Amino acid sequence: MSWIVSLILLFAGLTATTRLRLSLLTWTVIFGAGLLLLSVTGLLPALLALIVWPLFIVMALFNFTTLRQKYLSTPMLQYMQKVLPPISETERQAIEAGTTWWEADLFQGNPNYEKLLSVPEPGLSGEEQAYMDGPVENLCAMLDDWQISHELQDLPREVWEFLARERFWAINIPKQYGGLEFSAEANSAIVTKIGTRSGTAAVTVMVPNSLGPAELLLDYGTREQKDYYLPRLAAGDEIPCFGLTNPWAGSDAGSIPDHGVVCKGEYRGEEVLGLRLNWEKRYITLGPVATLLGLAFKAYDPDRLLGGEDVLGITCALIPTDLEGVRTGERHYPMDGQFQNGPNYGHDVFIPLKFVIGGEERVGKGWRMLMESLAVGRAISLPASGTAAAKLSARTTGAYARIREQFGIPIGKFEGVQEALARIGGLTYMMDAGRLLTTSALKLGERPSVITAILKYHLTENARTVVNDAMDIHGGRGICRGPANYLAQAYTQLPILITVEGANILTRSMMIFGQGSMRCHPYLLDEIKFAQSEIDATVRDDFDETLTNHIGYTAMNGIKSVVYGVSGSRLAPGGDGPMDSYYRQFARYSASFALLADITLLMLGGEFKRKESLSARFGDALSHMYLGTASLKRFKDHGEIEADRPLAEWACRHSLHRIQIALDGILRNFPVRSLAVLLRGVVFPLGRCRHEPSDRLGHQVAELLLEPSESRDRLTAGIDRKSTSDDVTGSLEDALGKVVQAEPLLKKLKEQGHRFEPAPDNAYTDWVDELVSEELISRSEAEVLRAARDATLRVIAVDDFPPHTTLSGRETGTSHEDNGGSGDDQGGDGDEAA
Repeated sequence: MSWIVSLILLFAGLTATTRLRLSLLTWTVIFGAGLLLLSVTGLLPALLALIVWPLFIVMALFNFTTLRQKYLSTPMLQYMQKVLPPISETERQAIEAGTTWWEADLFQGNPNYEKLLSVPEPGLSGEEQAYMDGPVENLCAMLDDWQISHELQDLPREVWEFLARERFWAINIPKQYGGLEFSAEANSAIVTKIGTRSGTAAVTVMVPNSLGPAELLLDYGTREQKDYYLPRLAAGDEIPCFGLTNPWAGSDAGSIPDHGVVCKGEYRGEEVLGLRLNWEKRYITLGPVATLLGLAFKAYDPDRLLGGEDVLGITCALIPTDLEGVRTGERHYPMDGQFQNGPNYGHDVFIPLKFVIGGEERVGKGWRMLMESLAVGRAISLPASGTAAAKLSARTTGAYARIREQFGIPIGKFEGVQEALARIGGLTYMMDAGRLLTTSALKLGERPSVITAILKYHLTENARTVVNDAMDIHGGRGICRGPANYLAQAYTQLPILITVEGANILTRSMMIFGQGSMRCHPYLLDEIKFAQSEIDATVRDDFDETLTNHIGYTAMNGIKSVVYGVSGSRLAPGGDGPMDSYYRQFARYSASFALLADITLLMLGGEFKRKESLSARFGDALSHMYLGTASLKRFKDHGEIEADRPLAEWACRHSLHRIQIALDGILRNFPVRSLAVLLRGVVFPLGRCRHEPSDRLGHQVAELLLEPSESRDRLTAGIDRKSTSDDVTGSLEDALGKVVQAEPLLKKLKEQGHRFEPAPDNAYTDWVDELVSEELISRSEAEVLRAARDATLRVIAVDDFPPHTTLSGRETGTSHEDNGGSGDDQGGDGDEAA
C-alpha cells in the first residue's frame, strides 16, 4: 500500500513541477520536506528511499556554488574544451544567420499555443488581391505550358515583356523605387498560382524575388547602389541572376574556388581600387538572359591594400554581364524545364570596390548576407512551388477519379485509390498550412532559417509523394505527353525542387537539426562559446550559471516527458475545441524531443556532427511538430469548420506517427544502449501508441476530393482555376459538374434495369435516343446524359502525334524501320531527345 501511495504522491509532485516555475533552492526545500514527511509517516518504502534520498542530497549540494563549480561545472567546461571541435567563421555566420520563432518553442519542449494562435490569420491586402485578380490572372491566361516546354523551349516574347511591364520581378522592392512592396504572403500566393499553370513561368518570377540582387541590395546595399539598381530592377530594365554554385562546390558552397584579388585597375579611364575576378558558375537561373549578375566569390588581399587580413572571405558583388571578360548565354536544360538556366564565366574581370554589395565595408561578409537572404527566399519560392504541385494534383486527381469509371463505378470509390487520394488531400492540407504559417512569420519580421529548411525539405518531398500518387491514379492518362497532360511537367520537374537551394538529403541530415540545435537550444550556443574562451573567473561563473539552468531545463523536460506520457498526454498543455487532444499530443512529444536531443548532444559532443542519420531523425521529429501544429493553426483560422476536420485530423495523425517513428529510430540507434533502454521508458512509458490515419479517416478525406464542395475549394484555394471545356484543367471542372449532374439520372435508370452496354451496333447516343423514344427520360435529361458523356470523353482522351515527328511537331526524318521502333511509336524517348 505504501508503494501505491508513494507513487501517487510522486506523480502528483511531478505533475505540479510541470506547472510551476520555481528556483532550485525552492524545489530543494519542497522536495526535502516531502521526503521527510513520507519517511516519518512510514509511507516511503525502503527500496524507494535508497533511490530518492541520494538524489535529494545531490540536489541539495547543487545549491552551493563553490561545490557545484568544483565538482561539476569546471570539470564539464574542461571536458567540453577537449571534445568540441572549433567552430569556423563560416559555420558561425551560418548558425547566427536569421532568427528563431515557433520552432524554438517546440525544440525546447515548451510550446506556447497562445503565442501560436495569436499570429494573425494569413490574408492579402486589397492592393495585393487586385494584383492577383488582374496581372496574375492575365499572365496565367497567356501561358500555354505545352507551347513553352515543347515548341518554344522558352517563354513567349510577349510574356517576357508582360513580366517586365507588370513588375513581376519587383514584388519585394519598395514603392519608393518603383516596386510593388508586397508581403511575403502575396509573394508566395503569386508563385503558387503561376506554378499551377506553368513551372517555367513560376521559376522566372520567383528567382529575382528570392535569392537575388534585389533582396541583397535592400538589406545590405549602399544608398548609391539602391538608388541606381532598384528602380532599374523594378522597371524590368535589368534582368537579374545570382551565381553561387561552382563545379567544385555545390552543397559545400562555403568552399567555392571562385576568387577575387584586391588590386588597382582601370575603370572608365581612371585608376581605382578594386578586385580582379575569376570564376566559373553553373546552374544559374536566368543566367543566360541576365543583364545583371550577382556573384559570390572569395576575396583575397595579399598586398593588404585594404589594411586588414590577406584572406577576407566570401564577398558578394553586382556585375553587368556586358563587362569585358564576362561570358554568359549557354543553357542547361534541367529535367526538361524551359526556364533560363545555365553557366557563366569570368576571366580576369576587374571591378571597382563600389560593385561590392554594401561597398568596401562589406568585403568578406558575404556568407552571412547570403544565409540571411536565403532564409527569406527559401521560405517563399520552393514551398510555394511544392504546394502548387500538390494543389494542382489534389484538384485534378480528385476530379479525374470521380469522372473516370472502371467496372461500372468511379475509380475514386476503390479503397486502393482512396488510400492514395487520402495522402494527396492530407499532405496538401499540411503543406499549405506550413507555407501559410511561415509567410505569417515573415510578415511579422522573422527570418526563421531553421523553419525555412524544414519547409524546403518537407514541402518538396511531400510534393513528390503527392504527384507520384496523382500519376498512379491517372494511369496511362498521366504518362502520355501532350497539350492535354496537366501533370507531366510537375512530375518531371519535381527533382529540380528537390535539388536546388540545398539538396534535400543534405537539408534533412545536416541542416534542420544541425542548425536547429545551435539556434533553438536555450543554452548550447552560449556553452560552446564559453568552451572556446580562456577560462577565468568570469567565464567560470557565467558557465556555471548557464550549466545550472541547463540541467534544470533537462530535468524539467524529463519530468514533463514522464508525466505527459503516463497520462496519455492528458496532463500536457492543450488548446480548446475539437482538436484539443492533438494540441496535447504535440506538447507531449515536444518535451520528449527536448529531453532526447539534450542527452544525445551531451553524450556525443562534437561526434554528433558525423551522426547524420541521428540528426536526420531529430530533424524529422522537429519538422513534423512544426507542420502538425501549423495544421492546427490553419484549422483554427478557418473557424474549425467541421467539414474540413478530416483533413486537419489526417495531417495531425500523420505528423504524430512520423514523430513517433523518428524518436523510436533515435532510441534504436542510440550509441549508449543501456541509456537507450532507460530513455525509452521515459519517452514511451506506455509504448508506441500513435498510428497512421485510419482507413475510415482516409475515406473521409478522399470523399472531399471527389465531390464539388467548399472544403475542396478551400483546400485548393489559390490555384489557377478555369471551368471551360477548352482549357487543359478547365475541362476537368466542366466534366465533373456534368457527371455529378447526370449521376442521379443514371442511378435511377440502373435501378429500373436500364444500363448502357457497349456493342458494335449500340452507340451511346442511340441508347439515349431509345430511352427518349420509350419516354423513360425527357429530352432535357437526354441532353444531360450526352453532355456528361462528351465531357468524360474529353477528359479521358490522351494526345497522339503523326509518325516520324518530335513532340514539338517537327519531322525527324527517321522511319520506324530505321530506328527499330514499332508501329505504335508516337514519339518516345529517342524522338524527345532529338
